[in-house]
Amino acid sequence: MISGMKQFEFFLDISAQQYLNYYRGAARHVVAQCSNGASIRFPASALTKFVTDTGIKGQFVLTCTEDHKNSQLRRLTG
Repeated sequence: MISGMKQFEFFLDISAQQYLNYYRGAARHVVAQCSNGASIRFPASALTKFVTDTGIKGQFVLTCTEDHKNSQLRRLTG
């Protein structure tokens, strides 16, 4: 990890039906509980590339600067 960067690791299990709320704009942010117990909130649009016909499932890590900019989301498992 680059110095000055924060990492948030979390598991998501969002069904395709649930993701429709994000897709349709009814919900704009996802809130997830990190493996360390903290909560994180990020734009639902960050998940678009991870959607399958069954939804979104897996372990993810969100990396960003200390001021929560330049974020990058990647899937670790799933």
